[in-house]
Amino acid sequence: MTDSKRNFWLTPNGLAAMALIGAVLYFLLTEHRAHFIYALPFLILLLCPVMHIFMHRGHGDHGGGHGHKEDE
Repeated sequence: MTDSKRNFWLTPNGLAAMALIGAVLYFLLTEHRAHFIYALPFLILLLCPVMHIFMHRGHGDHGGGHGHKEDE
């Protein structure tokens, strides 16, 4: 084995984890489709603040309409 770090998802344990996650998602979506569809509007509404936090990086540094400073 080399000294370089290997990506976890490409190791045998990572591939087994992906297979397990895929199987769990498959059975959750097939067996609990009615619950998932019922919760979907609420999940979309919950996604809005999460997108605001990660895409706008919170409420600090809005800048008040000033342009970005360029590096000189």
